[in-house]
Amino acid sequence: MTPFEPAEWTISTVAKAIAKKEISPVEVVRACLERIEAYDKQINAFITVLPEQALRSARRAEKEILRGRYIGPLHGIPFAAKDLFFVKGIRNTCGSKILTDFIPKYDAAVIERLFSAGAILLGKLNMHEFANGPTSVNPHYGPVCNPWDTRRMSGGSSGGSAAALAASFALLTLGTDTGGSIRIPAALCGCTGLKPTYGRISRYGAYPLAWTLDHPGPMAKTAADIALAMNVLAGHDHRDPGTSPAPVPDYVRALRGGLERIRIGVPTGYYFDGLDEEVRASVKKAIDDLEQLGAKVQSISIPHLKEAAIATSVIIFAEMASSLEKWRVTRSADLGDDVRARLGHGAAIPATLYLKAQRFRRIIQEDFAAAFRKVDVIVTPQLPITAPLIGQETVSFGKTAEPVPAALTRLTRIYNLVGIPCLSVCCGFSSSGMPIGLQIASKPFSEETALKVAHVYELHTHWKKRHPSLESKEGRP
Repeated sequence: MTPFEPAEWTISTVAKAIAKKEISPVEVVRACLERIEAYDKQINAFITVLPEQALRSARRAEKEILRGRYIGPLHGIPFAAKDLFFVKGIRNTCGSKILTDFIPKYDAAVIERLFSAGAILLGKLNMHEFANGPTSVNPHYGPVCNPWDTRRMSGGSSGGSAAALAASFALLTLGTDTGGSIRIPAALCGCTGLKPTYGRISRYGAYPLAWTLDHPGPMAKTAADIALAMNVLAGHDHRDPGTSPAPVPDYVRALRGGLERIRIGVPTGYYFDGLDEEVRASVKKAIDDLEQLGAKVQSISIPHLKEAAIATSVIIFAEMASSLEKWRVTRSADLGDDVRARLGHGAAIPATLYLKAQRFRRIIQEDFAAAFRKVDVIVTPQLPITAPLIGQETVSFGKTAEPVPAALTRLTRIYNLVGIPCLSVCCGFSSSGMPIGLQIASKPFSEETALKVAHVYELHTHWKKRHPSLESKEGRP
């Protein structure tokens, strides 16, 4: 491996090379920074780039490793964080005009953990304003463009996090997922993104949107890289009372072996209604591939899914209106049109409806618990579509038109309501060359099971070998 092949790099391969002193953290970081400098004008993944800080950290890591103080597989690995994770002394905009000059005085828990593991921060990533939307078409910092076709959306709200991976600007990124905001951009950009179990990763130092639905999580090029990150990020944090004391497994060790004992459930109805036909075909082929790899596949029925989607929307809108009430009241003119409208809708939701939605949460959790007594993972399409054009307002399924934001969140948001882990992994490409995502969900606090299924699938398919050709893409709109 040479220092100048970042499109081929994964955390797993680079970490081994760093440990063997075949490549230096300085070389890795410099190559990433050069790629950002060359191509981020097309993608707009970053709000803030930190070249001097990153190189200082890389030199320090290099010295530590040369002195025999290598501390693990993230030592010297460059990462970038969605611009709602606090980093001491670095501005944290949340993709908003309102927080343009906000500088936190402490690090978020996830940033602390990555720094302690020796990871190197490249910068802060563009996103949908206040994480309040699924497109990352940002009116203040510009849209995040999809590296596979810069005319198209990256998805959101963690759009910069996915685009930075697809463009090989970083080896690891951090995102948050409240209604699909890790999995949507992961699917549209062809990377792997995990929404862990609610409470598995601390939210301390992450700007909140909806406190009962927010899930911080890692995004990377492969499931094996996600496992490496989870070994560092997962665990109880007394500063976030929502985190769980449940034991944390060795996620990397759990990837071993095949799928012979894995039971895969494929829900009938809801998840397969209203799909682009190329998405349907790719997902069906992926399920067939998993069965060929040894998994047992069976159809399952999960009741109340439509009602669960409605309940999730009620909770998201009500909680985000509460979280951002100060800005809605005092700085409404400085909000993007879409965010202002959503906050208005959320503020109008009566407490009685919010409480009914919360009560319904227990019903749908019991529905999923019943399903997981029969299967180990649930596999569905991640999204019903591939990446829409930036500015596109609707998509069509036969004679039915659907708003783009609704289509992007329709198959994702229920998992935020139930709080169980699920991830997106690339399972193919459309005829126009856009990635297609497969959604894999597992039992609470069993992220390792979903990761294992994704890992075995990635090992036996070729999708991860494809990379966008940034040189041939037009500049962003």
